[in-house]
Amino acid sequence: MSNAAAPRGAHLTRRLIQLYAGLALYGASSALLVRAGLGLEPWGVLHQGLAERSGLSIGVVSIIVGAAVLLLWIPLRQRPGLGTVSNVFAVGIAMDGTLALVPDVHGLAAQTAVMAAGVVVNGVATGLYIAARFGPGPRDGLMTGLHLRTGRSIRLVRTLIEVAVVATGFLLGGTLGAGTVVYALAIGPLAQFFLRFFAVGGEPAGENAEAAEEAAVVSAPDHGNTTVTAPAPEQAILPQ
Repeated sequence: MSNAAAPRGAHLTRRLIQLYAGLALYGASSALLVRAGLGLEPWGVLHQGLAERSGLSIGVVSIIVGAAVLLLWIPLRQRPGLGTVSNVFAVGIAMDGTLALVPDVHGLAAQTAVMAAGVVVNGVATGLYIAARFGPGPRDGLMTGLHLRTGRSIRLVRTLIEVAVVATGFLLGGTLGAGTVVYALAIGPLAQFFLRFFAVGGEPAGENAEAAEEAAVVSAPDHGNTTVTAPAPEQAILPQ
């Protein structure tokens, strides 16, 4: 019995390390995009705009927005996991911590390098925390919840949410620029690669993760007497 318990414990430990390392790196990557000053990821544009208007730090705003989005899960009947709740707090704390340590960046060459680093680190972070399988982030869950309740495609729901988020953030003073475009183009391939790289399991990571990515939906019981389909975690890559 003890022999069987040890691998399970090691497996859980690895997943927990992946989860919190991923969330910390996600916050750090968002902070790097802020310092680069060339444009943020969609939700980062909103967070920065709200921070400009409220006087709060962008990390605190990220926590508040994450908690508010999580409340929207209630009518959507989404179920949070450890990763969901941790996401709300860990990303914002890591973002403010990184901003406190990393100075402003000046010069286009330096800004471009920091922006590129931020996008790549974000891809690593996304692969880490989603592959840990402790539940999606609050913004991921909003997207999948709306998909389930409206019957609209994930692609359409995500596009509508992110367009609304970017537009609102930009009007509030958030930074929209080349970094936003680079992020949008690069995050999908990066996240897919790192999901495979960090897949947790006893078999080859690439093969397992690829199979998981190909599974579009999994069945899950609803609270009523019907059955709904929910995307596998790999299908709900956020970004944040």
